[in-house]
Amino acid sequence: MKRLENKTALITGAARGIGLAFAKAYVAEGARVVIADIDITRARAAAEEIGAAAVAIEMDATRQESIEGAVETAAEAFGGIDILINNAALFTAAPIIEITRDDYTRIFDLNVAGTLFTMQVVARHMIDRGKGGKIINMASQAGRRGEPLVAIYCASKAAVISLTQSAGLNLIEHGINVNAISPGVVDGEHWDGVDAFFAKHEGKAPGQKKKEVSASVPYGRMGRASDLTGMAIFLASEEANYIVAQTYNVDGGNWMS
Repeated sequence: MKRLENKTALITGAARGIGLAFAKAYVAEGARVVIADIDITRARAAAEEIGAAAVAIEMDATRQESIEGAVETAAEAFGGIDILINNAALFTAAPIIEITRDDYTRIFDLNVAGTLFTMQVVARHMIDRGKGGKIINMASQAGRRGEPLVAIYCASKAAVISLTQSAGLNLIEHGINVNAISPGVVDGEHWDGVDAFFAKHEGKAPGQKKKEVSASVPYGRMGRASDLTGMAIFLASEEANYIVAQTYNVDGGNWMS
């Protein structure tokens, strides 16, 4: 039997990258997936690529009404939500003296508030349904430490780790396991933007930061989205029933905690 047979997962920010890799891996393990993304055109293309086990819905995790509508639609699509992956997030970088309040608000609205209130709405659904569930938040090695140019993003991911601990301790009484995955540096199209931030603030040539970061990983390369899918499947499965409020590093050895 497949590990996620007959389970339904809502995955935010799943139209591309890590979220899409999770969606494909879950379907391969027998799950149905709801691809929630602000880019509905790309979400529909992703769902079409996966097939009948996937549906796409438009969702903006910075708007409460959008979260509530998306969760309701997702629950109706396959008869309820068993798994949530809070994957949608934004990145920014700047020296402390150049951080703007607009940037702070934009990052925290999605990375922290979006994670919290999506988790809240889905948890209410899971409690009403009475079948428990699994919630997986996406943290980052950036949430384990400060970084000179990444203060807002680091702080937002530290908050995700803390929210995971608090929600995990609170929701386990309802049979809902809340845990998190902390990736290291993961290659993908988003790295073009990340590289551009460092090219601007550190005076590096395009692509130089990516080479440096890749060389610094003990495993010998940057991560790939596929490196994270095993942990995402495990934490959503019955094998993880006794795991509560934990954040797991999947980073090629970049950070030990």
